[in-house]
Amino acid sequence: MSITQLHHIFLQFPDVCTDTRKITENCLFFALKGDNFNGNDYAEAALEKGASYAIIDDSKYAGLDKTIMVDDVLTTLQALANYHRKQCNAKILALTGSNGKTTTKELINAVLSQKYKTVATVGNLNNHIGVPLTLLSIKEDTEMAIVEMGANHLKEIEFLCSLAEPDYGYITNFGKAHLEGFGGIEGVIQGKSELYDHIIGHKGTLFYNADDPIQLDKLQDYNDKYGFTQKREGNHYTINFLKADPFVSLQAEETIIRSHLIGSYNFTNCCAAILIGHHFNVPINAVQKAIETYVPQNNRSQIIENNGRQIVLDAYNANPTSMKAALENFSNLVGGPKIAFLGDMFELGTSAPLEHQKIADLTTQLNLDMVFLLGEHFNKTDGPASKYKNFEALAPNFKDIGLPNKGKILIKGSRGMAMERLLDLL
Repeated sequence: MSITQLHHIFLQFPDVCTDTRKITENCLFFALKGDNFNGNDYAEAALEKGASYAIIDDSKYAGLDKTIMVDDVLTTLQALANYHRKQCNAKILALTGSNGKTTTKELINAVLSQKYKTVATVGNLNNHIGVPLTLLSIKEDTEMAIVEMGANHLKEIEFLCSLAEPDYGYITNFGKAHLEGFGGIEGVIQGKSELYDHIIGHKGTLFYNADDPIQLDKLQDYNDKYGFTQKREGNHYTINFLKADPFVSLQAEETIIRSHLIGSYNFTNCCAAILIGHHFNVPINAVQKAIETYVPQNNRSQIIENNGRQIVLDAYNANPTSMKAALENFSNLVGGPKIAFLGDMFELGTSAPLEHQKIADLTTQLNLDMVFLLGEHFNKTDGPASKYKNFEALAPNFKDIGLPNKGKILIKGSRGMAMERLLDLL
C-alpha cells in the first residue's frame, strides 16, 4: 500500500495508537517493535479493542482481517507523518535544546493558543516516534504546531527536521546533557544546531536568546531571526528579569508578568514564549494571561507545601547544567534552613565522575544547611555531604537523618533515579 493510500485511510480514522493499553475506538494501530516487545503480537488484541486497522510488518499476522502489511512499521509511521505534514496548512515551530524544552514548549503553546488553533507535543514525546505522532495530531483547522525535538546523538535533530520540515525554530540552550552520546559539549552544540542548519537551509525564521553568546555567534550572518535580551541594545525585544523568590517575575513592554515557574533559569523559557507571541501578534495582555495561568506538572519545578516545609520538586530530569542552575537558585531563596536531596545525573559517559564531583563541590560553596547525595556516582564523590548508594539505602534510615521541621527542600535528579519517591518519606 502506498503512503498516499494509507493517508486516505488515516483521514477517515485520524487517531493513531502504538499501545494496546490506550486503544481508542476506530484508531489506527501501528505495531511498532522495541527491544523487549513486538507490536505485531498485539495486532489482534488492538483490533478486538476497537482499532479500525492494524499496520503490521510480520507476515504471519497478514491473514488477520483489517491488517495492512508494510515493509517496516516505524518507517511507514514516519513517512505517513511527513506526508501528512506536507498536506497541512499549519505552520510548524520546532524547538530543541539541552534544558527547558518541555516547559518552553508548553509556554509557547499556552501563548499561541490565545490567538491560534494549536497542537503541541504531548509531554516529552520528542523522539523518532513522538515527533511523527505529533505531526499526525495536526487537524485541518490547526494553524500552529509546536514540535519538541529531543536528541542524544548527532544527526538525530537533522532527521527529525526532515520529518517535520519546520518553518520556525528555537533552541533553548546548549548545556551538558547527553555528553555520552554527543561526545562532549562541542558535540552538543553541533547536534542541537542541526535545527539552525535546517531552518537556515530552508530560509525559515529563527528565534533566539540574544544574551547567549553561542546563539549570537551561530546566527550572526542570518537575517531572518528575532531575539530577546535584557541588555537594551540593538534591535532585540527587551524583557527585564525582576525576581525569582521562588517564582519568576518579569517585565515585557509595560506589563509585569508573574509566573508559577520556580527559578531564574526559567526566565529565558518565559522570554522565548513572550518573544514568539509578540512575533505572531498575540496581544501582551493575552501573553500575560497565558504565562500567569500556566502551572508546571510532572515533577517539573513544582512547589509542594509539606507540614511546614516548602519542597521544590524538580525531579523530572537532571544534567550538570540544570543541576547547577537549580542549586544556585535554591541557595538564593529567602528563608531556611535549606536542605538538598540530589540524585545521580545519567548519560554523562566518561565525564560522569568529574561532573558529579563538581556538583558535590558546588554544594559546599552555597548557602545550604544539609546535603544528601544519592546514586552510584554521587556516592563516590569527596566532600562533607551525606551519601547513599541508592534510594533503598536511604529509606530505612530516613527518620534518623534529623531533618528540621521547617525550611525548604530541593529534590532533583535524573529520571532514572525517581527522586519523587522522597515525597512519601517526607
